Amino acid sequence: MNKKISELSIATIRALCIDETNKAKSGHPGMALGSAPLLYTLFTRHLVANPKQPSWFNRDRFVLSAGHASALLYAMLHLSGYDLPIEELMRFRQIDSRTPGHPEYHWTAGVDATSGPLGQGIAQAVGMAMAQQSVEANYPDGDKIHNHYTYSLCGDGCLQEGLSQEAISLAGHQKLNKLILFYDANQVTLDGALEMSFSENVKERFLASAWNVLEVKDGNDIETIDKAIVEAKRSKEKPTLIIVHTIIGFGSKKQGTSAVHGSPLGVEDGQHAKVEVYGFDHPDFYVPEEVRAHFQETFAARGLKAYEENQKVLKKYADKHPEYAGRFNQLIDLSIKNYLPTVMPDFVEGSSISTRAASGKALNAYMLSVPNLIGGSADVASSVMTKLEGGVNFMPETRHGHNINFGIREFGMASTQNGMLLHGGIRTYVGCFLVFADYMKAAIRMAAISHLPAIYLFSHDSVALGEDGPTHQPIEQLAMLRSIPRLRVIRPCDERETYAAWYQALASVNAPTALILSRQNLPLIATSSAEGVSKGAYVISKEEKKAELILIATGSEVSLAIDVQKKLKELGKDVRVVSMPSWELFAAQDEAYKKEVLSLPLEKRVSVEMLSTFGWDRYAAHHMGIDTFGASAPAGDIIKKFDFTADHLVKLCEEILK
Repeated sequence: MNKKISELSIATIRALCIDETNKAKSGHPGMALGSAPLLYTLFTRHLVANPKQPSWFNRDRFVLSAGHASALLYAMLHLSGYDLPIEELMRFRQIDSRTPGHPEYHWTAGVDATSGPLGQGIAQAVGMAMAQQSVEANYPDGDKIHNHYTYSLCGDGCLQEGLSQEAISLAGHQKLNKLILFYDANQVTLDGALEMSFSENVKERFLASAWNVLEVKDGNDIETIDKAIVEAKRSKEKPTLIIVHTIIGFGSKKQGTSAVHGSPLGVEDGQHAKVEVYGFDHPDFYVPEEVRAHFQETFAARGLKAYEENQKVLKKYADKHPEYAGRFNQLIDLSIKNYLPTVMPDFVEGSSISTRAASGKALNAYMLSVPNLIGGSADVASSVMTKLEGGVNFMPETRHGHNINFGIREFGMASTQNGMLLHGGIRTYVGCFLVFADYMKAAIRMAAISHLPAIYLFSHDSVALGEDGPTHQPIEQLAMLRSIPRLRVIRPCDERETYAAWYQALASVNAPTALILSRQNLPLIATSSAEGVSKGAYVISKEEKKAELILIATGSEVSLAIDVQKKLKELGKDVRVVSMPSWELFAAQDEAYKKEVLSLPLEKRVSVEMLSTFGWDRYAAHHMGIDTFGASAPAGDIIKKFDFTADHLVKLCEEILK
């Protein structure tokens, strides 16, 4: 490749990064300037994608794990021909621009993942690589229609986050050979030299985690970078780390220091870098025509050719495997509504089953009709009931498997799930105890931001789990989940509501769902309703004549509320019981329906939930909940200790009615 055009292109990229951050008076130019040659090499020589079809399914994926270097990604996308005009680079970090401070999926063409919270990009890339292997293995001749690489760029900060090791360990164990991670080793963090906080041998760490490791000593040496990528792509059994030694803020008078990590260079220093170091004496945001042509002749031309060839292959595939081709085309995106059964199963009157067990039954039932459902748990499959009966484990030898053993990696599991959904072609679920949702919170938030239909199975949903004690008994976790925008939280009261909750989760295409499940058995309630679940709340047990009070309950407490309704009736008190499995689904209903279900004022409503009462004020003025940590004892003894009994609720209702 012509050395002169390469040098001019890299200078252009670096100049754009300086201009973006200077104009915004905000941003992180340091890594962007240091890694510019690396991304130039990747984009012009290796990455396969079509800027005119940015969601083309068989494209290579690229995740900027160090999302603070977004100015670099935007410069690359603009030069590569994506729908990101130079005016958007001029609006870097400004309101409603397509160049936000950290990359956002679905917002900017060419951005494959929302990133920025350090380490999550690595885990998402691992998920993408897992999804690629799963999709390929679940179709005959799958490697002919779906066969690509996943690339990611991280920095020192990403590797310091504990999440990164969860993901790195999982990737090595799964032998994800089509995953290539670049490490910008510039030896600087925001607070100063890396040696102040980090001294481990990164190479040995990755080797110990069953990765290949390659090293590029000069981050400006594009030929050596190119050779490293070529070698990484030859790997048959391991993911590859390419350590690239760079100079943070290359070209600045302050290069190599933390001063260029998160602060714009400014006009004077920026001009020094552009003219004196890069030899690029042009106005701000200037792109030479020969650089545009160069990207068209390399990245864009390669991507268009690969796209057109893939379309021909898909056409031949449809002739050879018409049934699988139809399935492939339907399941490329995340919608599986056409595969979901429209009729609920029959439930045994008078039966009693925990909602975690009901969830396991529902999962296995839905799996029969949803061919691309895949997931697992953080080593608690037998407790959370996430295992598919007779299913095969997803392993290097059995990529067609649908049971994933994530190991004790809750955060990594949730973040990996995000990557699998970002990739597409499969639908996923993950599970663990509700109390450990805390470990996963940042990844759940990322799923909500990214509009991903992730599914979380959280069992052991109250102090009723018993002997494991307060460390394992959730109190505030349900309130935390409900506080996350766009996350739909559903706590079903029986087997019928659990099946309905699963349907809602699978039918979603742009919002994550958390299913909150009991360890203890719960009776099937004759009046429970799948339609009621879809509305978030409904009258599960009507008043006899005129309601004096409304009991609003969720999950295991619904049957308790119905028992109390009967006791109060004997005392001459007429109350209504509302099952409210999902605040979010109820909030989406029209006002007329909300008033119909909750027709009495707040002062005449009581929330009943064996967890924190935080947040319930929006629906009731009175609460029976638990606002302290739990205790270690058999479930029955704990319930007595906290007086979470029918008699206590009866007394509370009587006091309110007085």
